[in-house]
Parts: sequence; structure tokens; C-alpha cells
Amino acid sequence: MFAVVRTGGKQYRVAAGDKIVVEKLAGEAGDTIQLGDILLAGEGSELRPTDGLTVAAEIIAQAKAEKVIVFKKRRRHNYRRKQGHRQQHTILRIVGIGAEQAEKPAKKAKAAPAPAENEAPAAAAPAAGAPAAEAPTKAKAPKAAAPAKSEPTASEQVDAPKTTKKASTKKPASDKTA
Repeated sequence: MFAVVRTGGKQYRVAAGDKIVVEKLAGEAGDTIQLGDILLAGEGSELRPTDGLTVAAEIIAQAKAEKVIVFKKRRRHNYRRKQGHRQQHTILRIVGIGAEQAEKPAKKAKAAPAPAENEAPAAAAPAAGAPAAEAPTKAKAPKAAAPAKSEPTASEQVDAPKTTKKASTKKPASDKTA
């Protein structure tokens, strides 16, 4: 079975066991990812509907492409700029092409209880003590501190006249005439 997959703005014809080099995808070597943007799927000369199909792929490595030299020049203007670039790539091994519907409910079922378990300890933590209670007050403290900075404090008001006196160092006009 084969599929045409779109990722990174490019299209790839893949089958199980193929290795492809695509634009950088998030993940580390050994991670399994799902490519869900299937444009075409089929077996031999027969085509299949792509609804609910995904391509499972394993990340082999994160790599860089060959260096490309970008050289800009404007003749008779002494203008030359040289710059290099190496594009980030991800090397994938296609594990299989199959239906997404059988895999997603299992993931949703596992994901749904996990937040419910995390909510109970989070609710218990504020009742138990300070660590959870401090986090919201820290978020509110910078908001309260911002208006305080705009209003001068008593020490800043005392310092303000000193700075204005230093700015004027001219002698009075009456001293010049005498």
C-alpha cells in the first residue's frame, strides 16, 4: 500500500519501510509520529478513500542538509556579502499506513483520566498549604508593582529637584553686569 503525504509544504509518496527526509519536525530520535495530511492512498492501481487514514513514522535522526553559500555582489560598488545556510531536516522511516480511528479513541481514553487525576491533587494542594497559593499571588504582584513604578515615591520626589538643579549651571545675569 502507498500514500501521498504532505508535510513541510512538500508532498512525498511513501510505503511501509521507506525512508524519507522531510523539513524539521518536533521530536527526538526513536519517537513515533503520525502524519495525518494524506492526499492520496491506494494499492497497486486501485485508490482508496483517505478519510481517517494516517501514516505512522519513526524518527531516525534530526540532521542538517549540505551548506548552501549565499553570495551577493554589486559590481563597481565594492559590495560583497557572503553567508552560509544549513537547512534542518528530519529523517523518517515509515512504519505503516493505517486507519486513525482505531488508535485515536484509545489515546483519548488514556488522556481523559489523566487530567482528572491531576485536578484532584491540585485542588488538595491549595487546601493543604502555601505552594499552590503563592503561584497566583506572584502572578498578581507584577501587575500591582507596575502602577507603583509610574507614581513617584517620596524618595524619588526628593531626588527629582536635585537633578533639575544640576542641569542649570549658568550664573545669574546680575553677576555679569557687576
